[in-house]
Amino acid sequence: MMNCPCGTNKLYVDCCQKAHNAPAFIATAEELMRSRYSAFTMANGPYLIETHHSATRHNVDENDLVTWAKSVEWLRLEVIRTTTGQSSDTTGTVEFKAHFKENGKARYIHENSYFEREYGVWKYKSIV
Repeated sequence: MMNCPCGTNKLYVDCCQKAHNAPAFIATAEELMRSRYSAFTMANGPYLIETHHSATRHNVDENDLVTWAKSVEWLRLEVIRTTTGQSSDTTGTVEFKAHFKENGKARYIHENSYFEREYGVWKYKSIV
């Protein structure tokens, strides 16, 4: 059994795998963000597209996401701050750093992501 890549210290089967199998049951924006990070580490393009808000999904190419996700070595996720995005909210933000190695160099993406419920299900919409 493997630990979940999202950094919760839970087993993948008890953490992001549940989200990957049923995104409709994700309770918070942070849970969605963590599950998307795990999906990047696994190059799970269909999940990344499915959990992208329909209003901005047209800006994303699944093949590009998968190609890039496979080209780097994922190191860790660092959640910095969340604003709203709880189970009773309809929107929220999660600021994070996704650490990885690309061409042997340590790098990270520092992003404040905006999440919004679409038909009751959390979706990634944009960068704040």
